[in-house]
Amino acid sequence: MIEGWVWKYGDDVNTDVIFPGKYTYQPMEPAEMAEHAMEDLDPSFAKGVKTGDVIVAGANFGCGSSREQAATCLKAAGVAAVIAKSFSRIFFRNAINNGLPVIELREGIDEMKKDDSVKIDFENGIVIHEGKEYHFPALPKEVLAILEDGGLIPHVRKALGKA
Repeated sequence: MIEGWVWKYGDDVNTDVIFPGKYTYQPMEPAEMAEHAMEDLDPSFAKGVKTGDVIVAGANFGCGSSREQAATCLKAAGVAAVIAKSFSRIFFRNAINNGLPVIELREGIDEMKKDDSVKIDFENGIVIHEGKEYHFPALPKEVLAILEDGGLIPHVRKALGKA
């Protein structure tokens, strides 16, 4: 279960605004990437986001290129989860691989506003906002294990006994 404050965005938030393209080929550590998270869409995000905050967005979050830095910078910035009406499939997988929980939720998104509080129960598939419960398919235990281990690489290392 996590509880965090909402950062709210609309439809078609693409990887170019999540992690600006001008930094794509500059070698950076995740913490440095986090300094540029969302800067082309919301210049206040990187300086204002707190560990545990949650991004809530409309449809097609993470569309655009297959840029893995988009998921990496959000996780490094402290984002605990992204809830959206739908995701680009490649962003969805990149997020899981990086240990960033992503939840597809159709109901309740439009009611959620910036700085609202949300709770997420991953095992039971529930988002709680303003006393209302919204249900999503519970994440499979294999996906939960990857997220709990911090991403696919740490998960595989753990499975191989090299953690």
